[in-house]
Amino acid sequence: MDGTELAGQILYTWLTLVFGLILLPSAFGVSLGISEIYMKILVKTLEVSPWSDAALPPRSALAGAGRGTRGIIQRDESPMEKGLSGLRGRDFELSDVFYFSKKGLEAIVEDEVTQRFSSEELVSWNLLTRTNVNFQYVSPRLTAVWVLGVIVRYCVLLPLRLTLAFIGISLFVIGTTLVGQLPRNRLKNLLSELVHLTCCRICVRALSGTIHYHNRQYRPQKGGICVANHTSPIDVLILTTDGCYTMVGQVHGGLMGIIQRAMVKACPHVWFERSEMKDRHLVIKRLKEHIAHKKELPILIFPEGTCINNTSVMMFKKGSFEIGGTIHPVAIKYNPQFGDAFWNSSKYNIVSYLLRVMTSWAIVCDVWYMPPMTREEGEDAVQFANRVKSAIAVQGGLTELPWDGGLKRAKVKDAFKEEQQKNYSKMIVGNGSLKSELD
Repeated sequence: MDGTELAGQILYTWLTLVFGLILLPSAFGVSLGISEIYMKILVKTLEVSPWSDAALPPRSALAGAGRGTRGIIQRDESPMEKGLSGLRGRDFELSDVFYFSKKGLEAIVEDEVTQRFSSEELVSWNLLTRTNVNFQYVSPRLTAVWVLGVIVRYCVLLPLRLTLAFIGISLFVIGTTLVGQLPRNRLKNLLSELVHLTCCRICVRALSGTIHYHNRQYRPQKGGICVANHTSPIDVLILTTDGCYTMVGQVHGGLMGIIQRAMVKACPHVWFERSEMKDRHLVIKRLKEHIAHKKELPILIFPEGTCINNTSVMMFKKGSFEIGGTIHPVAIKYNPQFGDAFWNSSKYNIVSYLLRVMTSWAIVCDVWYMPPMTREEGEDAVQFANRVKSAIAVQGGLTELPWDGGLKRAKVKDAFKEEQQKNYSKMIVGNGSLKSELD
């Protein structure tokens, strides 16, 4: 047997194992128990401590990693009027600058915003080189475990995952393109859902995904709007594995753009340009038309507008809550101990990000479907959005923050600065008038 025949035989055996043991079962939503065995071995392996070879904290503690904790400084959250009342008299005083200096230093020392756009800190090392540097040199035993892990991740898991991802994405693009040639009818909708479900399940297996769904009786219904916190493009795979949606999101280029253009051929997804104001109006119009038909797939929206590192929920844009309809909240929480699901889109392109994910141990997450919510009488869109955001934060064990996720790419708007200046000037003018009346 020459080299060509040997390579062909190895490739044939490899693809046979991939198709028979992983691809076909995942396409039908069936598990042969291989991933469960892998996860048990993985949990045992990660019980090696990087410091003393002792056991890691229990899994319950690991699952809570990244949740909101007390800060390193004690913040005074009182309004400006109260904060300045004990420091100043009725007129303007130069000492007022100390209040604003204190607030500025608090923001610098403990930044609530920018730290949400980097990978969350772990309670212990998870044997991944991109998590903590140089931990592998703590002890010979740990070094041996780390080297073995590198061999497994790069020489066994990565080729397997790349094979599955290539097959899943190729089938998805081909399948949606072919389905898109059919006229819009019930058969096209059924075939589109079948392609989406099947290919998303294959792609989740390509990430060694382990997903725990809770409260499935509250799964989003047709004609409704599903809103969820946003960590990664993987969020779409996680949710679509359990049901199909009409997607709403920003237009991307590269690999993401290819997938988006293929998806929209088979299903009426809505893609828009973030910078185009006219696109936003068209999106709202299309969404209102969509939810008017109760037989259409539920709309999937990530109101934060950008990926957050799965420790927090940031401001929900009000647009999703102005169009009416029933809101189906969903909370997604990844376990960072097995892999970092956060996509820092300002630092990595989608291909680099996926390679980083595929060289991690696994993607493990919990998905909580929550009871549907509707806008109450007298409640505006902003209040409704905040109420939904609070419910998702509580369910997912995430920190609730009022800041706009757009700060990931842009500076604070001048309007926010001017608002603080106006509040301060009103205090000065008001106190000055009061003094004049007293005099």
